[in-house]
Amino acid sequence: MGSGAKARLRRWAVGWRRAGCAALIAGAVVLPLSGAARPRVPAPAPAVLAAPTAATLDETYAANRANAAQASRMAADHGDRHRAAADRAMADRSRHLLAFDGRGTGLVTEVLGDLAHADRVAVLVPGSDTGIDTYGRFRAAALALHRQLVAGAPEGTRTAVVAWLGYETPGTVSTTVVTTDRADRAAPELRDLVDDLRRITGPGARITLLCHSYGSVVCARAADGLDVADIALVGSPGTGADTAAGLHSGARIWAGRGADDWVEHVPHVSAGLFGTTVGFGTDPLSPDFGARVFDAGDGGHSDYFDTGSRSLTNLARIALGQTTEVTHG
Repeated sequence: MGSGAKARLRRWAVGWRRAGCAALIAGAVVLPLSGAARPRVPAPAPAVLAAPTAATLDETYAANRANAAQASRMAADHGDRHRAAADRAMADRSRHLLAFDGRGTGLVTEVLGDLAHADRVAVLVPGSDTGIDTYGRFRAAALALHRQLVAGAPEGTRTAVVAWLGYETPGTVSTTVVTTDRADRAAPELRDLVDDLRRITGPGARITLLCHSYGSVVCARAADGLDVADIALVGSPGTGADTAAGLHSGARIWAGRGADDWVEHVPHVSAGLFGTTVGFGTDPLSPDFGARVFDAGDGGHSDYFDTGSRSLTNLARIALGQTTEVTHG
């Protein structure tokens, strides 16, 4: 085979690899912390509550649990036993729901720990296909993170984790998963959450965003001027920004990806198409992006919050402000 034919063959192979990666984006760019079908079931409107403060947290939690209990009854009457059970679990007296909306795929903001007195607050932002029906695995990640924070915190340091399912995540197999549209709509809600947390905890608390997969796009869109100490992009397909500086954030920007995470093979491109932007641009782990790269271990796309993993250890260190102890990738 001549050199020209070999070159054409190489270009053909590269083209097919890129096409395959593009299809992967379109089908499943952000394999979530959990994933399932997205049913529509009846539920009450969310409880109408004043902006939460440290003094009113218990009332806020109680009102949202009551709303979840009502949503469970409505789902049961509708014949959806799975959703009824998921809502009923949310209504348990042990749950601390800062927000709850059982309509559609559902929105939940859950607190683990004593938020009113926390010195360190980690906000976990999920990726695609996360809703009430798939919330269990997302919550398991938040619980693992909270245990790691408690274990690693210096004596006297109080911690809390906020599991923020505060936006309608894109479907894994959908066109929305390859655009910033959902993230653009979610960003103001995430900014409002940080404002709420600052009101509850006061100015001295350290708030960190840990943003998984498509959640990293959400965090990037909300980052401009946001009052947080650190933003960690975990298994990110990109942010829509060319550089960390392009996020216009005073926070430290971190990025990590497991050695077995297939997102590494997603093409890092961004292009305008039919009035929207498709793709998320520069790889957050690349030197050109300029993030602080942390060691995320050998796991895959859904393994970052596994107990005992290097990624969970480093994410907890970032959230605790132990940044000199973070091991680098």
